[in-house]
This record gives sequence, C-alpha cells and structure tokens, in this order.
Amino acid sequence: MLRVNINGASHSCAAGTILSALRRAGVRVPTLCDDPRLAPIGGCRLCLVTVNHDPRPVAACTAPLADGMEIETHTATLEALRRTQLRLLARHYPREALDRPATNEFLYWVGKYGLTSELGTADVPQRIDDSHPCIHVDMSRCIECYRCLRICEEVAGRFVWRAWGRGDRTEIRPHDSLPLVESNCVSCGACVDTCPSGALLDQTARHQKLPTAEVRTICPYCGTGCEIYAQVRDGRLVGVRPVLDSPVNYGHLCVKGRYGWEFVHSADRAARPMIRRGESWEPVAWQEAIEFVAGKLAEIVAQHGPQAVGMLGSSRATNEENYVTQKFARVVLESNNVDCCARVCHAPTAAGMKIMLGTGAATNSFDDIEQARTILLCGVNPTENHPIVGDRIRQASIRGARLIVIDPRRIELAEHATVHMQLRPGTNIPLLNALAHTIVAEGLCDPAAIAHVETWEKFRRFLDDFAPEQVAPLCGVEADAIRQAARLYATHKPSMAFHGLGVTEHVQGTEGVMCLVNLAVITGNIGLPGSGVNPLRGQNNVQGAAHMGCDPGVLTGSVPVAQRQIFETVWNSPVPTRPGLNLMQMIDAAGRGELKALWSIGYDVALTNPNAKETVRSLRSLELLVVQDLFLNETARVAGTVFLPACSSFEKDGTFMNSERRIQRVRKAIEPLGESRTDWEILCGVARAMGKGDKFAYRSAEQIWEEIRLVWGAGAGISYRRLQGPGLQWPCPSEDHPGTTILHREIFSGDNRIRLRAIDYRPSPEQTSDEFPLLLITGRALYQFNAGNMSGRSKAGLFQPSDSLQISSCDAERLNISDGQKVRISSRYGQVELSAAICDRVLSGQLFATFQSTAGWVNCVTGPHRDRFVQTPEYKVCAVRVERASD
Repeated sequence: MLRVNINGASHSCAAGTILSALRRAGVRVPTLCDDPRLAPIGGCRLCLVTVNHDPRPVAACTAPLADGMEIETHTATLEALRRTQLRLLARHYPREALDRPATNEFLYWVGKYGLTSELGTADVPQRIDDSHPCIHVDMSRCIECYRCLRICEEVAGRFVWRAWGRGDRTEIRPHDSLPLVESNCVSCGACVDTCPSGALLDQTARHQKLPTAEVRTICPYCGTGCEIYAQVRDGRLVGVRPVLDSPVNYGHLCVKGRYGWEFVHSADRAARPMIRRGESWEPVAWQEAIEFVAGKLAEIVAQHGPQAVGMLGSSRATNEENYVTQKFARVVLESNNVDCCARVCHAPTAAGMKIMLGTGAATNSFDDIEQARTILLCGVNPTENHPIVGDRIRQASIRGARLIVIDPRRIELAEHATVHMQLRPGTNIPLLNALAHTIVAEGLCDPAAIAHVETWEKFRRFLDDFAPEQVAPLCGVEADAIRQAARLYATHKPSMAFHGLGVTEHVQGTEGVMCLVNLAVITGNIGLPGSGVNPLRGQNNVQGAAHMGCDPGVLTGSVPVAQRQIFETVWNSPVPTRPGLNLMQMIDAAGRGELKALWSIGYDVALTNPNAKETVRSLRSLELLVVQDLFLNETARVAGTVFLPACSSFEKDGTFMNSERRIQRVRKAIEPLGESRTDWEILCGVARAMGKGDKFAYRSAEQIWEEIRLVWGAGAGISYRRLQGPGLQWPCPSEDHPGTTILHREIFSGDNRIRLRAIDYRPSPEQTSDEFPLLLITGRALYQFNAGNMSGRSKAGLFQPSDSLQISSCDAERLNISDGQKVRISSRYGQVELSAAICDRVLSGQLFATFQSTAGWVNCVTGPHRDRFVQTPEYKVCAVRVERASD
C-alpha cells in the first residue's frame, strides 16, 4: 500500500492512478472523458490536480500514484481551469438542453460550476439521426470526449464510431458516415451507456422521467449470465444498464440484454389463469385453476400410474423453481418423468464430459479468455448467441490470440480466425479425430498428460484411420488446414475450447463432446488457466435447470437416482426408482397413448421441438396439458388444457447458474404483473391441493435454496449472504471456500488415470438425395432469442422480425431465386415457406434458418433422428429441397 496526502489528509491507497486514489478516498473531481471500462486518455482536462506543490497540474486519470505524494484537488487555480474548460466544452451545446437540467453527467458539472446560463450562446445546427429503433443520436450535444468511439473499439471491438475532420470541425459519426441503423452497429448500447452529454440516448429514455430505483439482477437471455441494473419508476421497468464490476460482463451488454426487456409489459402478456372450454380459453380464479390441475393429475395417476404424467422444468426459471419442479415430480407424482430443454441442446455436453472427466460442466471461467493463446470454437457462434463472450474472444484475437473456427458457416469470428475449417454438416467426429491424429503422429502430445492416459496404445492405433488426407474429402476441409489447426492447438498453449449446439445437436453429439475432451487431454489443455473444454449454454438457466435435477436420471447436483439416500432424508419421502422418461421419450409415449398428462413450465415445446407435425400430434393426444408461461405460447395454442401465468425474472427472487458454473442472485425489481405468480408458488399450491403441502411449505426462494444446500454438497457453501456480490462458482463445499474457477487442476498428477474414448464415425441417417439435395442447419441469431417469446416483444426483435433462409448465391442462381423472395423448403417430414436471404456465409449445397417465428415454423421440416446416448435431436442436419413459392 502507498501512503499519500490528499488535501491535507493522509490516506493509504493501492497502486493505480491518482484518480483511483481520489475515488477510494471519496474525493470527487469532474471527469468527462473517463470511464473505468476504458484506457484513460486525459482528454477533457477536468480532473486536473497538483502534485507535490508543482504549479503544473496533471490529469488525475492518467498520472500514476506514487508513495509520499501530496495531492491538491480543488485549489482556486484548478477550479478556474475547470470552469474555463467546461465553457469550451459547452460553447456549442444547444439551448433546449436546459429544459432538462442535470439529466446527464455533463450538465451536472455545468450546473455545479454555475455555468448553466452560458449554455446555448450560439445557434447550433441539428445533427439528429433517428434511424435506429433503440438509439437516438443528436451530435449537436457531442462534447468530443470520444468515449463512444473508444468504448466501441476497446470493449465491443466493433469500430462503429469514427472521428471525421480535425480541430473545431471534428464530428463523430458512424463509419462510412452512414445512418447508424445502416452501419455495422450491433445495438449493444455501450456508446449510449458511456455518453456523458446526451448526444446518444436510449429511445425509451427520451420521453420519460428518470428511474427512481435500480435493482441489481441477471439478464434473462443467454447463459452468459450478464449482471444488469433493472431501472424502475412507478412500479414499471423502464430501462436496463450494465453492472460495471461484474466478472462476467464488466459493464458490457448485448442488444437483447440492454433493449430486450419490454416483453415484461407487453400488451399480450397473459396474466390470469385460464382453462380451455371447447375451443375457447376461459379466465378463472387461481383456486379453480389449481384444483382443476390437482384433480386431473390425481385422477390420471390413480387410473394409469405415475408413469402416465410428465413434468418439464424451465431454463428461464430460477434454480429454486427447477428444484421444486423435480421434487414435485418425484414426491407428489412419484415419477422420475421430469426433464428440461437441456435435452434438446446441451444434454450431450453433460453426458460426454461426465463420462470423460467426471463433471458435466465447463472446466474454466470466462476470465480465462484473456489468458488463452489459442481459442478453438467448434460449432458455436458466440458473437450472435453469446455476444459478450464473443466480444471478449474478438478482443483477445485483436490482441494476438490465435483463433481456430470449426463451423459450416462463415460466422463473424471466422473473419478473425487463423484457420477456419468450413466442414460439411455432420462430420464433426472425423474432423476432430483427424486433429487428434495429427497431434499424435507429429509428436505434439503433452508427455505429462499422456503419462496419465489408460490404453494409450489402443487409442493411438485407432487414430491411424483418420489421417487428414483420408478425412479431408469426407469433411470438405483441406488436409493442410487440419494439420495447421492441430499444430496451433497443441503448441500455441494454453488453448481454450468453446463448443455449442453445432457439436451437440447431432446423432453423435455426445461423442463429439468426447472428441473435444480427447484433444484437450492429449495436449495437456485441461486444469490450467486459459485452457479447458467449455460449453456455451443457450438459455439463461439451462445449466441450472438440469443441474437442479430436471433430468429423469439424476437428482440435484447431477447425483444419480440410485444414490438418493440424502434426498429421501431431507425430503422425508421416498424417491421413485423406476427409470423416468426424458422429453423426447415423453413425446413418443404421448403419441402412443401411454403418457396422459404433461406440465410444461416456461418451455414452448410445440415450436422448438423437431419434427413439429408429430410433436403437435402427440401433444394433442394428451388428456391434460398444463402450460405455465408469460405468454399464451404455441404449445398452449395448439394443445393446451390449462394456462397458468408465471412471473418474469424481474418479478421474483432466486438464483441462476451461468455457463461457467457461477451461481448469481436474481432480485425482484417490480411486482408481478396482473395475477401472475412465481413458478415455485404455483407448484407449491398444486402440491398442497394434492395433499403434499407439508413437503412444499416454502415461504421464500431463499428457504428453497437452503434446502438445496442440504442435498447438494458441491453448493453447500453458497449462501444468499455470500451472493451479494458477483456470485460464486461451484464446487464450493463450505462457507469458507472461495469457489472454483478452474476444474481438474490435479488431473495430471498423482495416481490419476484418464481414459480416452475411441469414437468411430457413424454418418447421420439424414442424407441428401436427388429429391432432397440440400442440407439445412437451424440455429439462433443475434436479434432474436430461441422461440422469440421475449425478444420478439421488444425493440431488439425489430431488427429480425421473422425467420429467413440463408442460401448461397450460386444455389440461388441455379434455383432462380432472388433475394427476399418467398421460397418453399420441403423435407421428408414437412414443408415451410420463408424469405430467401442470399449471402456468402453458407457454402453451396447448405442452408441456414432460424426458428423463432410461428409464421415460418421451421421445425416442421426438421427430422426425428437423435443422439443414442441422451436422445438430443439432430437439428443441424436435415436434407431438403428449395423451390420458389407459388405467387
């Protein structure tokens, strides 16, 4: 620690800048060009201080602190300098800004120094750009602090804003001087968040009063787990801004996190319980709805047994709510028929990594991105689906990290890649084996790691059949590219691997994850900073939903049902032992007439399941389909019996678990809309009506969490008290444990033995033919989220209001299809119509489409094929034909 004197008072301060010391000491000076997310530049000259009585002032934001310094901050000379500088900054500021005094940082300081009357001394030409749905631009209020430009470069890595001209003629405009909406802006709002002068504003903030409260909570979108402040006024959510000290997003958000919150107050939010009477939905009181559900469930269990009922937890619900969901299935219904949407996304990750490493979760933390020298992206598109992680990866690449991209499409990060292997869909296994072959054949393995591998010779011989030259024609990737990527991953260490649904949503999804683990093990890229195998989870709490036990084979903490003793003790109730059905098996059983009832919580099964025609037929065969959600989703519309209105995450307390195993607090910001209730309250109400109220007598989310800690040893040390800050990563077995940022640190030490898996290639049954010559891949996009139930009701969704079909220019020319034209996509399972989007991101013979729109309903064409380990559907390979739709 350094000892310094500030305005005559002695202070002990950590090393850093003078400005950081002033802030810790509670001494405030003006700073209009400073932002803790940015490298300091000392541009505004308002934070000037004198040091050691030197008459020449220095900028506190750039001057390093030194032991023994004597610092003065508010001498008459310094204050005069500040007034002069503020006058210069205000000389072109418009008069109308005075109508809302002190509504931004700049106006606050102008008022503080008594200069308000000096604003607007000259007519200022308007420089307004209102082209963007989320961001209002008025550069007549720009004070040329360059914060917008710098945050776009240094944090987002987008380089949207640019300084045009010099001196007094300097103007800040988008690159290529386009309207903002036509630029390469991705609408993250970072420039708005940092702007101190009102030149950039959120459109929603322009005509409303300032928020009166802010609540720290978690973004409800992807599994990155960004921390946000929910801004509230008059009981309504009015905005969102990022938390600066979050170790997940460090004051950054994506378009959905910042501008995707309006769904909460959407006009079609369903806020009353309803029962379907004939073809119509009839609003009913909560008591009637609960008694109806309880009565029908009891009747079905009595007539057909517990196996006739299934429960689906929600990846948008809290850990506490998913815990109650699986407990309800096992204690009230006495069935292990419980699952969640992890089944259709990352169940292969959990299974594959657990088989290989003993734990089915990310090995490392997002902070390891900055320590990796090589980053391997396999079947994942983070700049669109996990934008904050994607921005960190892009920035790491700009700083010198090598990037390997394995993806059939030319995703955005491929532009930064050292190697992009644009493989044929469905050939992950041979390609990953070819990488392993090269590493082994060229002697690039880590000797310390190989010393701990069992059956090494058998694995090495297995790889003989996967030389790059043999695999290249099958995968559509040049052998030289395979070798270059293998050498880079093995030698330019530490190497960190990320994967997504492009690995898992295949018939060999689980085995694809195992192949990634093979690569990490033989190169020693496990258990170290900047390394590991890391799934990027799709929905905000998909990691938590599965980990809380919404899985037929495991209980909370991924404990196998066979090891249920602690649960029976804590629950004071037996846990059923009969194997349960997963989601896909439930749909099959419903189609056969064996599953009679399904309770779906926060999950639009009809829209998101593959082979939609068969899914809907199965759902319609149920005697009871309970849908619990924010909106009357497609599942409710096509087959629902009862609708139960649930709270959004902004209306309740609890925790989420992000992709890096971090438990984070969700905090209630507003009261529940209408008659909506939290998911756990609804479940407990039905449990009481079915005579099990004593097992579900919870009074708060925290009380549920305390029970979770009793049955989940790896989370026993994570209390709500300890979650006041940025969250904790499990394992965290005791209250004095700091949490675990990196798993498997001891994997290559002592007597530990690791078994590699020889994964042979089995082609997908879904093959092209003369009738169906093209391969369709489905996935997500930046501006929409999953089924679009939330993003489609917000400004974020305005950028992509409907699905489209990406098609290569050569295929479009061959099929006589023009950009924007309506086309019909047909498969062996159904057909849909979408607008064509001609682009260079897909290769000839391949197509890509998102699936958030009911108008397109893309899953009408996806097929029935599934992973043999966990039955995850193969969304990524579907043979189709495309033709012009009839006019």
